[in-house]
Amino acid sequence: MGYALRVAQEGGKSQQTKPLKGIGGGATVIEICDDHDGNTYRVMYTVKIGDKVYVLHAFQKKSKKGIETPKYEIEVLKARLKKAKELAGN
Repeated sequence: MGYALRVAQEGGKSQQTKPLKGIGGGATVIEICDDHDGNTYRVMYTVKIGDKVYVLHAFQKKSKKGIETPKYEIEVLKARLKKAKELAGN
């Protein structure tokens, strides 16, 4: 995940990433998904606020049903995206 964030800082996009749909708010949120020791982890970030990479949320996916991101995690992500925009003056 650190490598994928470094690529984002340099203006690129790692093969580990994909856009996260349904967030809204005019920013592109990118998801990094990785497996380790039988667990799945996700990191969400955005690069569309100025020229900075904001890591918005990171968590271990615990649901064994489907691939949908839990509603609670989406709400945390949206709140942090809003705060990042405020900090950036957008």
